Amino acid sequence: MTHHEWEPQATGVVALPSGLLIRGRGLRDPMPGGHAPTFGVYLLGEPQPEFGWESRWVAWPDFRLPRDPAYLRAVLKEVLTHARAGRAELACGGGRGRTGTALACLAILDGVPPGSAVAWVREHYHPRAVETPWQKRFVRSWSCDDG
Repeated sequence: MTHHEWEPQATGVVALPSGLLIRGRGLRDPMPGGHAPTFGVYLLGEPQPEFGWESRWVAWPDFRLPRDPAYLRAVLKEVLTHARAGRAELACGGGRGRTGTALACLAILDGVPPGSAVAWVREHYHPRAVETPWQKRFVRSWSCDDG
């Protein structure tokens, strides 16, 4: 581990199959202790406030799906790039449904089979991650292809 990464045992930190560390969190919860992110992706129905670090907003209403799945894919690829050199996080209001769905899609991009990604994120991040049936279907239909 370098000083640029998350602490592996820190709240919300998930180790992807490649070993990259990503933090998931809920924005309604207090900011976890330790270092601030160097890059964040905020999965919200409305644009996020300024956080003081580089960030992206993915238009994604609560309990629903992202408005632009192609943009989500591009942003998740950015997360993988930023996680190699810094501290990347994914967050939504509660930190379960949208964050869990995005973490499951990120895990697929990192090598987890789509049919196993929901179970994977529930085991490694939170047992109630990916909340709705349509979020589960979205993850199962996600692939690591650009199409």
